[in-house]
Amino acid sequence: MKFILGIKNGMTQFFSEDGTVIPATIIEVPKAVVTQVKTVENDGYEAVQIAAGEQKEERIPKPLKGHFGELGNFRFVKEFRPKAGEDISSYKRGDELTLDQFEVGERVQVTGTSKGKGFQGGVKRHGFSGAPTSHGHRHDTRRPGSIGATGPQRVFKGTRMAGRMGGDRVMVKNLTIVAVDTKRGYLLVKGAVPGRKGTLLEIIAR
Repeated sequence: MKFILGIKNGMTQFFSEDGTVIPATIIEVPKAVVTQVKTVENDGYEAVQIAAGEQKEERIPKPLKGHFGELGNFRFVKEFRPKAGEDISSYKRGDELTLDQFEVGERVQVTGTSKGKGFQGGVKRHGFSGAPTSHGHRHDTRRPGSIGATGPQRVFKGTRMAGRMGGDRVMVKNLTIVAVDTKRGYLLVKGAVPGRKGTLLEIIAR
């Protein structure tokens, strides 16, 4: 189990050795440090907690500052839980995680928060086709239509209607690493990842 935190830096075109153009996402990977290794005996579950990114000292709450201790001041803190059978005993508090653990051609899963799109109607949010635009349909071409039977006298939970769209936790699996730049701290993965530029990403390779 290999993992790291990254920040989405935009998309680009990557040219392979045979000249193939690959759409790729640039992920900036800051310095990351293991701040805690959780065990079943002490915490009730297994996880590795890591912190990354620089933060001003006055912006860090005192409890978190005491938790970091001598390790430094960090902006992001995340936990990674192992799957059944995965061993995390090799991780110790203070261990530094770098890009050296990842290789070109390796597959990773990337998790982040998708772009927020505000309040949207049923056509954009759920892909409804809308009403016909023929005779008798003047102002209702994008209305959702019937929302179900009138017998229960209520709206069922989960009914697809207009509402807030985006801002969800999204995981994209099987993304291939096309380049690793350890000097500048960049990781290039094939395809798109969730979120806007500056979104925090959780990267896991198993």
